[in-house]
Amino acid sequence: MKRMAFVPPSDWAKLYARLEDYRMTLKAPVDTIGCHMLRDRTASKETQRFHTLVALMLSAQTKDGVTAVAMQTLMQRGLTPQSVQAMTESELDSCICKVGFHNTKAKHIKQVADIIVRDYNGNVPREYSELIAFPGVGPKMANLFFQDADHRIIGIGVDTHVHRISQRFGWVPSTVKTPEDTRKALESWLPREHWGTVNHLLVGLGQTICTPLRPKCDACKLSDVCPNAFKETKAAGEPKLSTLRSPKKKPRAAAGPSDDVAENPTRKREKR
Repeated sequence: MKRMAFVPPSDWAKLYARLEDYRMTLKAPVDTIGCHMLRDRTASKETQRFHTLVALMLSAQTKDGVTAVAMQTLMQRGLTPQSVQAMTESELDSCICKVGFHNTKAKHIKQVADIIVRDYNGNVPREYSELIAFPGVGPKMANLFFQDADHRIIGIGVDTHVHRISQRFGWVPSTVKTPEDTRKALESWLPREHWGTVNHLLVGLGQTICTPLRPKCDACKLSDVCPNAFKETKAAGEPKLSTLRSPKKKPRAAAGPSDDVAENPTRKREKR
């Protein structure tokens, strides 16, 4: 049976327009220290492109402020593919040690610098298929790189914020499991004219209002048009049964196993 194409909510355009207006006044870290802001604008065009790529590689699972500090540290040493080549992996790691998964990122950035110098004459490639083959670079990074560095819209950059809020807005099927699933779903219906703005709009909203846990629906100016407004906050505020009444404790049998061992037989008894 042929799978039916996803049909977005009929009022998605109204919500998108409201989101655009809201983000004009809602300031977020991504607006001032997002990856697109972290290059040295006095450097050559090719060096700036490399800065954007490194910033994106550092940003995964890392707050913008931490990424910005790491980039400043690297740029103080002169951040080029050649300078990264000259550093040991340990030296590079020490410069980015505050970012998430810094060991893996140091390894990947070293590998990327080597590839750029060896195969691309020191310049970040201009083809999506070539960039996405780099270690540590996925569809999100590649799409955002070409958007930020070359002003080319190839696809939608979907991170955890875009993934989460797209689900809350009903812009993707409820069956999506990963950011890559969300990217494909959004690109199947969202007009291409919005591909270059949707990431920035949703990331800012996710950093400030539509947070992963306990979203601030009461403060959100989109709550009247969001199909999932207050649902998660209400669920989080419901008291658990254990908080409503405290069951009487049963006397512990002198020779029997402890409660946690009885429920999980694989757990060893702690010595007293």
